[in-house]
Amino acid sequence: MSYSNGQALNAYNAVSTRTRIESASPHRLISLLLDGALEKIAVAKGHIQRDDIAAKAQAIGRAISIIDGLRLSLDHSVKNDITDNLDELYSYMERRLMFANLKSDVSILDEVSDLLRELHEAWAAIGDQESKRSVAAVE
Repeated sequence: MSYSNGQALNAYNAVSTRTRIESASPHRLISLLLDGALEKIAVAKGHIQRDDIAAKAQAIGRAISIIDGLRLSLDHSVKNDITDNLDELYSYMERRLMFANLKSDVSILDEVSDLLRELHEAWAAIGDQESKRSVAAVE
């Protein structure tokens, strides 16, 4: 079996991604999903700039799927404002991405990226607090 450099890199990336997912904590999985959505939006921006409509639509579709996965992962059995607000925010981002796809509008992609980055930062801060609590409990 022979691989071109591109095929080998794709195979490595697939195994690497699968390994990260399989060994990740639930908190880390959400972080990986946020990273993935941001990456797909950045890729979509590049496709818009190169006027590659099909690839743009595919990248935005993947970003929407990731955000939908985040939305579906919310625990609606716990009734609180955070869950409701995140559900609405994810829904908003999905609608905005659909509109960005329709109009090939980079500014909308930037808007959604900014929202995702804010969520990612907040999520990372929660993880930092949890890590500190775990270390304190061990000591």
